[in-house]
Amino acid sequence: MIKSTIRGIGFYVPDHVVTNDDLAKLMTTNDEWITERTGIKERRHRKNRNDSEETTAYLGFKASEKALKQAGLTAKNIDYIVFATLSSDYYFPGCGVLLQDMLGCDTIGALDVRNQCSGFVYAMSVANAFIKSGTYKNILVVGAEVHSFGLDFSDEGRGVSVIFGDGAGAILLSATEDENAGDILAVNMHSEGKYADELCTQFPGSKFGWSDRMRKEPENVTNKEVYPIMNGNFVFKHAVTRFPETMQEALNKAGKTVEDLDMFIPHQANLRIAQFVQQKFGLPDEKIHNNIQKYGNTTAASIPIALSEAIELGKVKRGDLVLLSAFGSGFTWGSVLFEY
Repeated sequence: MIKSTIRGIGFYVPDHVVTNDDLAKLMTTNDEWITERTGIKERRHRKNRNDSEETTAYLGFKASEKALKQAGLTAKNIDYIVFATLSSDYYFPGCGVLLQDMLGCDTIGALDVRNQCSGFVYAMSVANAFIKSGTYKNILVVGAEVHSFGLDFSDEGRGVSVIFGDGAGAILLSATEDENAGDILAVNMHSEGKYADELCTQFPGSKFGWSDRMRKEPENVTNKEVYPIMNGNFVFKHAVTRFPETMQEALNKAGKTVEDLDMFIPHQANLRIAQFVQQKFGLPDEKIHNNIQKYGNTTAASIPIALSEAIELGKVKRGDLVLLSAFGSGFTWGSVLFEY
């Protein structure tokens, strides 16, 4: 029986730390307001918002180097790339091919996943299917984001801009028949597109306009269209409903219970959401890992960053049962349950 096992993992964040007090210099806010609503104390941003080198693909490249080193493999061993992001270097092509070039891989396939906060869960699900089918042996799964270049650091945009950070995480998922190796036991993916407008960036797009509009009538392209918009309370209410559903679905599919879990790592959207889910499932503090306090919401990168950090800290060990769950724009949500 072919298993999908995590052979290597790594994460990378920019050096530049942005605290809540730093943001208070740009907009009407303060540390208490941000901490109370999100749990975030600081986040990482690339130092120069217009940096053309420290891009999303570059962050993914740095995280991938660490994952490969831990796995004891080189770029030539990679058979396929799955890259999840909402902040691609170009509008097209996606970051997958850019990473393929940066790493010096052979002319392998590179798939881009655009499921925002749920992107890494979707990407792992796709990679798992390829491995279990025998199509590929070593798949690099990456989640990376550079949010800082596209946020509205004004009073109008503060409800969104205080939340997001830059970073990347990568996993080397490998096929094995070793009976002692870990395996992905259950996955699920869901969507509900009727709520797309509740959390989105509208421009550019075929619905809201393209470059000709920006060139001919830039004064009519509004901040609401260009910057991310979010109906925070609406998103929160749906998240605290969908998180438990997808978690329980994964556990049921694998014949496991909450008590069997060694670690739950939620997408780092909001500390209050994670705490709500933790309380609902009765999880002790040692069985959930949150790092949104340090990195903010890095959307597709948040789960691999948190998982990598938890492993580095010794909170997740080989043989542990781990559950990853996410909810975000789309709306999309899903989970991956695996033995590490």
